[in-house]
Parts: sequence; C-alpha cells; structure tokens
Amino acid sequence: MKFNGSQYQHAFVRKKQSRWSLQEPRHQITLLCFLATFTAYVERVGFSIAYTAMAKKANVSESVKGTVLSAFYWGYGVSQVPGGFLAQRYGGHIMLIISFALWSMASLLTPKTALNSGAITAARVLVGVAQGFIIPSIHTVLSQARPPSSKWVPPHERARAVSLTTSGMYLGSAGAMLALPAVAAARGPGSLLLLNGALGFVWLSAWMLVGRDVPHRELMMPMSLGSPGRGSPAQKGRPSETPWARMLRHPAVWAIVVNNFTFHYAFYVVMNWLPTYFDQVLKTNLADLGWIRTAPYLVMFATSNLGAWAGDYLISTRRVTTAGGRKAVNTLGFWGTAGALLLMPMAGSAAGGVAATSLALGAAGFARGGFSVNHMDIAPRHAGVFMGLSNTAGTIAGVVGVAVTGWMLEAAGSAKRKICLRLTSALKPSSVPEEV
Repeated sequence: MKFNGSQYQHAFVRKKQSRWSLQEPRHQITLLCFLATFTAYVERVGFSIAYTAMAKKANVSESVKGTVLSAFYWGYGVSQVPGGFLAQRYGGHIMLIISFALWSMASLLTPKTALNSGAITAARVLVGVAQGFIIPSIHTVLSQARPPSSKWVPPHERARAVSLTTSGMYLGSAGAMLALPAVAAARGPGSLLLLNGALGFVWLSAWMLVGRDVPHRELMMPMSLGSPGRGSPAQKGRPSETPWARMLRHPAVWAIVVNNFTFHYAFYVVMNWLPTYFDQVLKTNLADLGWIRTAPYLVMFATSNLGAWAGDYLISTRRVTTAGGRKAVNTLGFWGTAGALLLMPMAGSAAGGVAATSLALGAAGFARGGFSVNHMDIAPRHAGVFMGLSNTAGTIAGVVGVAVTGWMLEAAGSAKRKICLRLTSALKPSSVPEEV
C-alpha cells in the first residue's frame, strides 16, 4: 500500500453531482453525523461559558481555570486511537451510542460550583474520553459501507460529506454562543450543564432510530479503491490488521498529523479563551453582543464547506491532482489564519475583535477542507483509526495550548496578552504539508 496522491486520484468520480435529499439514507446518516458534532460542540462551548461564570463568582485563578478547561482534552486525547480501533472492529454506530450515553450522563452529574475543582476536572476528563470516540466513529460510518448499500457515500460526495459533518462543530459553537449566555444569566450557569446532557440524550434517541441500519464490519471498504472505472468489491467479515508500520513511516501521514496539531492549537485556544478575550481584553460582556458574537463560528461553518467545494472543484473540474488541490486549500487557509491571529490583539473595540476572530476562524475552517478528508483518501478502510491518530495530535494541541495560555496570561498580565496570540499565529504557516 502506497500513500500518495496518484493512488487515490481516482476517488473523485467525474460525473454530475447528485442532489441532496433526505429521502436518501446516506444523506440521513450524514445529517445525523452533522448533528452529532453540532451537539458535542454545544456542550463544549456551553461548559466554557458556564465555567467562566462559575469561576468568576468563586474567584478562581487563571491557572486553575486553564487546567480545568484543558482537562477535557486529557480524556479526549487518550480515547482517539482506541475509539477508531473499536469503531473499525465493532462499527461506528455502536461507538456513537456509547459515546453519547457516557458524556451526556457525565454532563448531567458535573458539579454546579467552581469551588469543587477536583470533581469538575474528573467530570471533564470523562466527557473528553467519551467525546473522543465521535470523530473516529463518524469517519468509520462514512467510509464503511459499499454498494449496493443505500448508506454508501460515493467518492465524489465524500469530501463534502466529511466537511458538512465536521462543520457541525462550528454551527454548534455559534448556536451556543448566541443562546447559552442568556440561559446562564436567567437560570444560572449550572443550568447549562443540565441542558447539555439533555441535548445529548435527544441526539442519542434520534440515532437509535435512524442509524440502526448503518453497516457494521460486514461491509468494509478496501484499502485501495482500485483503478479508475473498475469497482472493488466490499469485503465481509472481520477487518484486517491496521498497517501501523507502513502508516507511521510515510511522510503523508505525518503531514496530516502536523496539520491537525496546528489547526487545533489555534482553534482550541480561540474557542476556550474567547469568553475571557471579550471580557478582559475587549471589556465587553459576552451576553450584550447579541447575534454578532456568533459571527466567528458562522463564518467558520461556511468556509469549512467552501474549502471542501473549492478542493473538489480544483480536482474534478480543473484537473489538479488530489495532492495539489488539498495543498492549495490548506496553504491558503493556514496563511490567512496566521495573519488574522496577529490582528486580534490590535482590536480596539468589540466589533473589531469579532471581525478579527471571524477572519481567523474562517481561514482555519477553509484550511480544514484541505486535510480533514485525507484520512479517507489514503486509507479508507482504516479511516477511523487514522483519524484517531491524527486527532490525538490535535487533542495534545488542545491540552498544551489551552493550559499554556492560562499560565502565560497569569504570568504576563493583561498588558501582554497579545503574546499568546502571536505564539499561536507562529505555528500556522509551518504546518503546511510538503507531501499529501
């Protein structure tokens, strides 16, 4: 098995794109996967809003705050690869059920006061472990089925399916930023933890109904789709062993891993510290910003799908190689993100801060259209495990970035907060892959 652009160039079918219809089972599954990431990120942003308010009331230090906010990623990181392995072995459908049941219950049981930092940290680790199963399981669901299954996502739809699914993260974040501060103000920050858990169980009920027929290991995609124009039959039975040695030796794999790390370093730092950025840098109450506070995530939702469409256009219409199309989208997005992060400390008003944040997250979302589908491009049969490996690097970035930012803010003081954003910006251009 070779991991190179020429091998999976055939994955893009040169034909008229099919219309979206909820009568199509594969589109129903894609929509439910989109709602899975949507709900998960409502929970993450909801906790950030709730804990920021609880920590302010309890006079919690910035370093403790950073530790608690980063605790999620401790659990999230250790469960990525096991989640991908279990999804590959037992099916993404089952692992999504387990994930949502666990994190929803943990959210409901999270302490409602910041004074109990130890219990909150333990709850966030558990939520992280459970949510770590989501992305590898979704990649497994989208890559497992093969014709004639009605759940099969054909190659020419795969990039857009992955981008639509992952863009639920950003729309969920936007919805949470818009609605949840008012809920916290009216019902108290602890009410957000109960609401998050309830939303998780609502999604779980829908998945139990719609996703029950998702193929399991009996319909697995082959490692290579074969030559253009020739079908490759689905393989039945237990999936083969993951080719770890070959994967870990190939530079394309490490290019994707580095991409994931730098993307998530910027995204997680901005997402988790955005309430603090508005409160302490812009001197603005987040609840008073109205709908404009959702702009960064709405822009990221749009550009993440735009990046996928742009990549597919370059590959299927302009006849650019798959590697060339991915690199073009990724490079443009990362350089844009780096520049926008440098603008954030210069914002002199709430509107300027929202604009700079929107530009930063929007460019990052566009870049995601260049690398998030690579796992299915080069190793479709092991997409869940590969995504688990890649997302582990992204999770390490969350643990490091969120915690280090808290320590830097406490050490440097408000007068030097721009150092944190400049450090984040410096990581972005260096992550453009040399080979995909």
